[in-house]
Amino acid sequence: MSDDLRNIVLGVIAAGLSATIGWFARTYLWRRRLHRKQRFFGLPRNSESLLIVNREAGGDGAVHRFDVFALLELSALIKDCGAHAQILSHDLAQQGFGERTEFCVGGPTSNRRMAAHLAGLLPGIRINVDVDPSPDRGAFQIGTDRYRLEHGIAEYVLLARLTVGENARPVFLFCGQRAITNQAATRYLARNHEKLARKHGNRSFCLLLKVVNSQAYGPDVVELVADVTRAAQTPLPVPPRNSHRAIS
Repeated sequence: MSDDLRNIVLGVIAAGLSATIGWFARTYLWRRRLHRKQRFFGLPRNSESLLIVNREAGGDGAVHRFDVFALLELSALIKDCGAHAQILSHDLAQQGFGERTEFCVGGPTSNRRMAAHLAGLLPGIRINVDVDPSPDRGAFQIGTDRYRLEHGIAEYVLLARLTVGENARPVFLFCGQRAITNQAATRYLARNHEKLARKHGNRSFCLLLKVVNSQAYGPDVVELVADVTRAAQTPLPVPPRNSHRAIS
């Protein structure tokens, strides 16, 4: 074998080995990211999850279009994990939690299950659901802080990942002051789940997000206001009977 032919053969072998090593490295990294994603969402391959659907305020069983978009965002995440989703209306989801990952969308006025989760898992949060017009209508109270709704300008949404028990599957809450904020929270989760997984691991957390100028930017411009986990899990004092009606 001539030197030139030997060099060609060695070059082909080296290129093949490099390509093989590169493929294995990419596959390993892809699988590692997938496993981290599956652990964060509690969605191993072929597992089942629940999408809890609310109803549009004032509607007859209808779902707001922004909430439909939110469900589409979540469905893509579930599919990426190789899992399956069952859609249930909020008033039909009469079951416990922890056996299957749950994604619950909507505020307490349109989602009965969300109201139950807030009362049982995040007792430090009150949401004003007064039907009469007032500056505090729809406002969030978290601990001693209050966050009022400014339509189309500054709107708030809670994004929470909650677990009860060591081996329990998580419950994800997307509780916004308007339907467009629910979509904003699901999009924020889709874009930042790796960062959230690195920071929080498999622990519970509750984040307060602000949707900025939704009348111009839709659900795309979202700011993290604060991690309110501790305040949200600390029960608030019982309000006097003559105060505004709210759900905690």
